[in-house]
Amino acid sequence: MGLFDFVKGIGKKNTAPAEQQAAPATPSEPSAQEIANKLLGHIKALGLPVAGLSVSYNGDSDLATVKGQVQTQADREKIILAVGNVDHVAKVDDQLTVATPSAESKFYTVKSGDNLSKISKEFYGDANQYNKIFEANRPLLKNADDIFPGQVLRIPQ
Repeated sequence: MGLFDFVKGIGKKNTAPAEQQAAPATPSEPSAQEIANKLLGHIKALGLPVAGLSVSYNGDSDLATVKGQVQTQADREKIILAVGNVDHVAKVDDQLTVATPSAESKFYTVKSGDNLSKISKEFYGDANQYNKIFEANRPLLKNADDIFPGQVLRIPQ
């Protein structure tokens, strides 16, 4: 549990369907409730397993709060990254509980010119271990080239 920082405005545009219809907002700025609903829909669309999931969003501080229960530390981290790597979110308040706690992964912010092989070389001393990072970030990544500067990735032990 804790507060995680992300870079606002560089994440993927969240186009997942909202869980519930919220009151209409101006086309340029969605309401906090619309963003929270889209974040909730985004997590569900990724198929990340979580019970009692709720997401709230504070537009004044660009803070998304995530609550629920997950089975593994990996699921917890993927949910945090799924929410934080969206363009409106600058911080994620993690209030998820883990049934089977384990060691936390490191988080890495992608820089311009990075690829998974380069990141793998930095963390594991072997560029060929890039698939370990790719698998640790599925379903958030669809392929190994699907990373962008400012994105935060899980780096497993």
